[in-house]
Amino acid sequence: MTTSDPSKIVSRSVVVPAPAADIFNLLADPRRHHEIDGSGSVKDANLDAPERLSLNAKFGMKMRIVVPYTMMNTVVEFEEGSRIGWRHIGGHVWRYILEPVDGGTKVTEEFDMNTAKSYLGLKIMNAPSNNAKSIEKTLANLVRVFTK
Repeated sequence: MTTSDPSKIVSRSVVVPAPAADIFNLLADPRRHHEIDGSGSVKDANLDAPERLSLNAKFGMKMRIVVPYTMMNTVVEFEEGSRIGWRHIGGHVWRYILEPVDGGTKVTEEFDMNTAKSYLGLKIMNAPSNNAKSIEKTLANLVRVFTK
């Protein structure tokens, strides 16, 4: 049985004025991730990325933090319309949880370090604080996409 330490999860939520299915479709399309990325590091999906993600799907993203690089990801959580999460070589998980509410959908984005290969390394790099800021920007971008 795996346990999850809530102190190792950075989580933020916002209500997006759109149906969960529409938001999920955007999140499940790696070619659209750059539209909402609040970190400024996601540039585009690799050409061989699937058009739509599914459980165990692998997809590469073209990234840039100082220099360009590619990050390979695997979808490790997938519940159609309500939950999607992926992990890369660092072991931590990025996930989105969608819940219908009055006025749209509550979207929660989480940076989960419970399965990180180097939790200490993430702490030293100030990843929890930096990613909290990026998550807030990502969620604001998501609202913007659906209020155009």
